[in-house]
Amino acid sequence: MKRKISLIAALFALPALILASEGGLYGSGIILPERGLCAHRGAMATHPENTIPAFREAVIAGAHMIEFDVFLTRDNHMVVIHDETVDRTTNGSGKVSDLTLEEIKSLDAGSWKSAEFAGAEIPTLDEVLAVMPFNVWLNIHLKGEGRLPVMVAEKIASENRLHQAFLACSRKAAEMAREAVQGIMICNMDRQNDNLNYINETIESEAEFIQLTQPITPSLPDYTRRLKEKGIRVNFFGTDSPEEIRVLFKSGVDFPLVNDIIHLMKIAGETGIPPVVPQFRAGIQKK
Repeated sequence: MKRKISLIAALFALPALILASEGGLYGSGIILPERGLCAHRGAMATHPENTIPAFREAVIAGAHMIEFDVFLTRDNHMVVIHDETVDRTTNGSGKVSDLTLEEIKSLDAGSWKSAEFAGAEIPTLDEVLAVMPFNVWLNIHLKGEGRLPVMVAEKIASENRLHQAFLACSRKAAEMAREAVQGIMICNMDRQNDNLNYINETIESEAEFIQLTQPITPSLPDYTRRLKEKGIRVNFFGTDSPEEIRVLFKSGVDFPLVNDIIHLMKIAGETGIPPVVPQFRAGIQKK
């Protein structure tokens, strides 16, 4: 345990890492992965989901994309948690939207996973962004609407992360976010139970990402080919099966969502996708 803590501390104390390629794909030396694995709620197989320890472990593992969920508290603070209530992943109870940030922060969000993580908190969006590199994709799933799409989009812009972050949300939420922040990227999450209509509507809405779901069908390569012709990156939810991940990459999926990011990174390596060397660097110009 001491060795793991030392590794985490060393990594996040490193100065900004400068990639070899100057003026890369997204400028300022920032190059984002073309393909790879998405750490679903961080390293959730081994760490308490949607917490700072889970996100840090995903970064250490070399994740190419990190997914997390955002809700609003009663007093309008953006917090990172998947469920509508705190019951499953904390020692508390009640709806996130009925609790204040102070009440949320008083909860233990780690002990349910293991005593090792006792005292881990539900983080705010600010706290999560603070530990994220600038050269991995940030897959931000909006939970609920209201003012949340605008608030998250404005936060992403103010943190100079428009080059890497996208909102996984409904078309209504996407419209609100795009109206507030020009250039915010979107993963369309509407109509996921109907592949053909889902693909057509995602193309029509000019979203940058789509998230296809199980089951894996023989039509998948055709779906991915059509989407890529339109410049849409393809996420896929979800599996921890090495065999299925190999099939997904072969079928043209860009980013399978996985729970066990630590142990599955070798599968990406087998297909020529190296782990990300995290780049913590501020001062990126907004688009």
